[in-house]
Amino acid sequence: MPETPSAGTPVLEVRDIRVSFAVGHGLFAGLMGKEENPAMAVDGVDLAVAPGEILALAGESGCGKTTLARAIMGLQVVSSGTVLVEGQPLRMKTKDLRAHRKRVQLIFQDASSALNPRQTIYESVAEGIRVQGVPGDEGELVAAALSKAGLRPPQRFFLLYPHEVSGGQRQRVVIAGALALGPDLLVADEPVSSLDASVRGEILGLLLKLRQDLGLAILVVTHDLGLAWMIADRVAVMYLGRIVEMASAEQVLIEPKHPYTQALLSVVPEAKEVEQIILSGEPPDPTRVPAGCRFHPRCQLVASGEAAKLGIEDRCRAEDIQLREATPGHFAACHAVTGATTPPRGH
Repeated sequence: MPETPSAGTPVLEVRDIRVSFAVGHGLFAGLMGKEENPAMAVDGVDLAVAPGEILALAGESGCGKTTLARAIMGLQVVSSGTVLVEGQPLRMKTKDLRAHRKRVQLIFQDASSALNPRQTIYESVAEGIRVQGVPGDEGELVAAALSKAGLRPPQRFFLLYPHEVSGGQRQRVVIAGALALGPDLLVADEPVSSLDASVRGEILGLLLKLRQDLGLAILVVTHDLGLAWMIADRVAVMYLGRIVEMASAEQVLIEPKHPYTQALLSVVPEAKEVEQIILSGEPPDPTRVPAGCRFHPRCQLVASGEAAKLGIEDRCRAEDIQLREATPGHFAACHAVTGATTPPRGH
């Protein structure tokens, strides 16, 4: 497992971020002013990423993790809250966004869609260099970025088109395009989900090497706790717009505190001795967030009667709960976690 980096000024800090979307009754509902309650895609998230740290943001589809990543990139306007990079708040003015996106680069899930099929690999990597006005010889910058991404000798790839290289090499080209700008933070949205199993390990190994060689901080957005097991220093688990558990990868994956994390972990192949937990139903409609703990309608503790035995079922159904520190450095939002204290901002 990677060691957790020492504490310092966070490369990225997210403070009480909320992102909501208006939902109408029909196609013309917004024009007629007949909107339902807004869908709260991200609902009060705090997190921080230290220099050289890999943080995995995990959860099933629709939990809000990609919306949070887009907000961090400045691609999504937030309803409230603040995104800070090295202590500087993100502002949505064009000039500020341009500077922000040089320091924070996004690695897309599908490299084939991210790359222009009519551009050579050289042009794809050079595009960001030109837009940002990165000083230096363009050819040397492109070659250096391709080399860092593991495409060597880099000149061999200059005149090739995306369809002329493998899926793993296309993902390396996308990574090279991000590295060419010298970012402080990479946001990797499901970086290996579209790749063959034989190539996934290579890309994950590359991300680890970039952290080691360049000191990059990396936020990995994933639905796969097995991936977090292999690469992350810390794991933040999201459910219905909130982080419900956060700790070191070892703590989360060996001693999960939240029932949702336990259910996700039970289907990870690496967790061979964990009894599989089948959750009932689908995640609730984000326009109708349940009262109390938002996970209680699907919670195995409530369904099995264990919450009633613990004397917490009424609280689960009626009392909202935030992250609490269950053990040193291990936070969970669950009424079954006893002796917990509320964490400081950023935890």
